[in-house]
Amino acid sequence: MTEKNKWDPNTAIMVLQETFKDEIQLDRPLADLNTLGTGGRAKIYMEVTSGEELSRLLRVVNRLKVPFFMIGGGSNLLISDSGYDGLIIRNAIAGLEKRDEEIIAGAGENLQSLVDFATGSNLTGLEFASGIWGTVGGAIYGNAGAYGGDIGGVLVSAEIADRYGNIRAEKRDYFDFAYRSSRLKTTGEFVIRATFALKMGERETIQHRIDEIMAARKSRLPLNMRTAGCVFKNIPDNNEKFGKLAAGKLLEEIGAKNMRIGDARVSVEHANIIVNSGSASSNDIWKLVRLLKMKVKDNFGIELQEEIVRLGEFEEDCL
Repeated sequence: MTEKNKWDPNTAIMVLQETFKDEIQLDRPLADLNTLGTGGRAKIYMEVTSGEELSRLLRVVNRLKVPFFMIGGGSNLLISDSGYDGLIIRNAIAGLEKRDEEIIAGAGENLQSLVDFATGSNLTGLEFASGIWGTVGGAIYGNAGAYGGDIGGVLVSAEIADRYGNIRAEKRDYFDFAYRSSRLKTTGEFVIRATFALKMGERETIQHRIDEIMAARKSRLPLNMRTAGCVFKNIPDNNEKFGKLAAGKLLEEIGAKNMRIGDARVSVEHANIIVNSGSASSNDIWKLVRLLKMKVKDNFGIELQEEIVRLGEFEEDCL
């Protein structure tokens, strides 16, 4: 991330407004751009709808040394109550296209829209993604998955931009997919569009599998609540000490369900999900995250790793 103390906000705002006109918004509230519904304001905000526009914007902000952060659907994000003192870029690159047994999707497309498009095209392979919040770009960034599948398993290639606006295409192996992770978490590159390899199937069979997954989700997840999905990563099966272990199971063991700080509350359906049950602040949620981590470590000696991403400044000693 660009160092905040080396940029001139007044000059940056003037240049960005001259370059991108009304597309630049100032002091933009961010609570409506993430699924938890919390967080402060962005000093500068812009949505991009094409790779060319993203490349142009990145070149300008790098020249001006503007700190920036890219968001998609905001489904795995906890934004500070004090907001973000820089530029928030929202990836709104749309588009869904079928080519034989492949689908090309814009990074800003909702993941469920991709699933629905595949189903309508009688293509199977994306059913696992039914009901997963977020966008195509975010799903690739975090290798989203469930019910025996993940996005890395169906990706063929993607067009990406680096942090300086250079665009290129990379094949699947480049992304070095792992559990809830990809190389993009290290490189800081952004997805523009992606190509997925699927197979022809019977629509009735595809829809039946989707219905099964959605029924399972409804039975154990707070689908109609404001959440960021699972808070902590599971312990992968290559862990030498514990093997494969679900974070939710550990949290259940410590009695996490329905624990709360303010209006931040652990879901009664799933112990690894925190919901905003009213007017929770991001700090309330972060306090609850730290409390859960502390209790799991005290009881089991296990240091849980967050799956959610924090943006902005938080109190480190808020318990």
